[in-house]
Amino acid sequence: MEKQIFDVVIIGGGPAGLNAALVLGRARKNVMVIDEGRPRNIVTQESHGFLTRDGISPGEFRRIAKEEISAYPSVSFVVDRAVSIAETNGEFQISTRQGLIFQSKKLLFTIGMTDRPLSIPGLKEVYGKSAFVCPYCDGWELRDEPLVIINKGPEVMHFAPLISGWTDHFTICTNGPDQLTDAQREELKQHQVPIFESPIQSIDSNDGMVRQIILEDGTVIPCKGIFFKPELVTGSDLPRKIGCQMTEEGMVVVDDFGKTNIPGVYSAGDVTSRLHQVIAAASRGAFVAAAINNELNEEDWRRRGL
Repeated sequence: MEKQIFDVVIIGGGPAGLNAALVLGRARKNVMVIDEGRPRNIVTQESHGFLTRDGISPGEFRRIAKEEISAYPSVSFVVDRAVSIAETNGEFQISTRQGLIFQSKKLLFTIGMTDRPLSIPGLKEVYGKSAFVCPYCDGWELRDEPLVIINKGPEVMHFAPLISGWTDHFTICTNGPDQLTDAQREELKQHQVPIFESPIQSIDSNDGMVRQIILEDGTVIPCKGIFFKPELVTGSDLPRKIGCQMTEEGMVVVDDFGKTNIPGVYSAGDVTSRLHQVIAAASRGAFVAAAINNELNEEDWRRRGL
């Protein structure tokens, strides 16, 4: 099996991992990015909110990023999946599904989050086309349109005022008991927001564009778009396996510099934040890369001073 030694191995090639690779490449660090090329936003036709890249497709974003990073020869990419990590004498040995082995001084997880299988019939067909999870990313395209919000409980009371900035024409489907208090129901009633608790039977669409939602009690709700709360899991179980502290939601716990509780292990991007936006992930990747570079330089400085 092949073995290579790097300053940093980055597991995950989304915006956070790519921007980290760019910063580390410019800092003259030897970097390997391991990514299997199956991003969560692969269903999305356009990404928004990134200055100079507003409306770009996720595939084109990655193509441009890798083209720019290729100017820095110390950064390499492999299309693969990391499957195990062992730590020996302060260095990490990463094994991949294809049988490659990489040895690294530092490790950066930018593994993102992954959607659980969508349980509502018809939701898969519209996801990324007319059903979305973030109004900051896709609310503009659905402004003033009749929408359905699929969510329940206290989060509804956060999302309802939020979505009202894009449209006043929306209905809430809780797909089961609404988990709201009487006061919360009354607040929504005062704002003339309909709430339906009946489970969703199906989502009717044409070529990915939603037309209506059909509930099990026979109610039919015409709409032009959907915002829903996804069920997410960590993009890889490796952080947990090597002992990284995790939240109940499956996110990696880090400090202000992206450090985990494991020395030499960092994390950035969606797996460390609830703000799942391309520009936020890329920004955090750049910041954490600088922290990693500083640590590597300080360690080398001390060694050379002995």
